[in-house]
Amino acid sequence: MSDPVPSIRTSDSERDRVAQLLQEHFAQGRLDHEEFTDRLSRTYKARTVDELELVTQDLPERDLADIQGAGVQPAQGEDGPPGPQLTMRDPALMVPWALYGGVNVLCFVIWLILFLTAGHGYPWFLWVLGPWGILMGLVTLGVLAAPRILR
Repeated sequence: MSDPVPSIRTSDSERDRVAQLLQEHFAQGRLDHEEFTDRLSRTYKARTVDELELVTQDLPERDLADIQGAGVQPAQGEDGPPGPQLTMRDPALMVPWALYGGVNVLCFVIWLILFLTAGHGYPWFLWVLGPWGILMGLVTLGVLAAPRILR
């Protein structure tokens, strides 16, 4: 006998949401590689909401460490978990600095070519290098200091 109420069809966004959830559980060690790839495959083949629910039915919706009162107490002197620590290797800082460096190298090379071929000696590239560099330095200091200020 078939189910009297057919299951609701699922969408790509629901499949993507379940795939992200599986990635989090894999990263937290609840799934091994083989089980993760199997469940991910079943997720993208799922046609109904019921099929998606079967993929994650034995996984918790939220991490127990995220639930308050789960027995995990912050250490003395801490207000909670520390925020993310940004460093100069963080892409949020590396990308703008790489862009700054690339543009300034290009400006310098153009100036050098003009200087060597036409004799134009005014160092106009410093008007790009200097103000933008000051601004980049201030933004970088602000970004690196923000986690300490917000605590």
